[in-house]
Amino acid sequence: MFGPAARFPYARNRAYTPEDAPKEQLAALHGVLGFERAVLVQASCHGTDNSAFLDAIAAAGGRWRGLAIVDDALRDEDYATLHEHGIRGVGFNFVKHLGGMPDLHVIARVVERVRPFGWHVVVHLDAADIVELSPVLRRLPTPFLIDHTGRINAAAGLEQAAFQALLDLMALENC
Repeated sequence: MFGPAARFPYARNRAYTPEDAPKEQLAALHGVLGFERAVLVQASCHGTDNSAFLDAIAAAGGRWRGLAIVDDALRDEDYATLHEHGIRGVGFNFVKHLGGMPDLHVIARVVERVRPFGWHVVVHLDAADIVELSPVLRRLPTPFLIDHTGRINAAAGLEQAAFQALLDLMALENC
C-alpha cells in the first residue's frame, strides 16, 4: 500500500517512488481474494512516517494489524499509541539497495521498548548479510521474522553459507 502521495508524502530519502496504491485498492484486492484479515507492513518509501499505514488500519475496522518502521525518536507513549492503533511489530531494513545497514544500537533500544508490548521484529536483509548478522539476530529477545526469506539465491544451492545460516536461525524458538 502506497500513498496516495498527495495526502501521505513519501520520505525525502526514499530509495524508490511507487505509483499510488491506496488502502481502497488493497481492500478491493482483499475482497477479490477473499481475505478477511491482514497484517500490513509499512513501506520503506514512507520512511518512519506511519500516517498512511495507520489510516489504512483504522479504516479496516479491526481487520488489519500492522508492522511499523520506527526510529529512536519515539517515546514510550508513542509506542503505546501505535499499539492502541493496531501495530504489533517493527521492521528494520538492512537491504543495501534500500538504504543499507541501520544502527544496531538504535535497533537494540527500539527492541527493548517494544518488548513489553509483545511485538515482533521483522528484518529485511540481503542473503550475503545473514551469516554476519546471525549473532545479532540470535540475541533478539523478541520473536523475529526474516522478510523475503532472506533473499536467498536458490541457484547458489543448499550448501551456501547464507542458506545454512538461515536454517540455523529457523531452528530458534523465536525465529
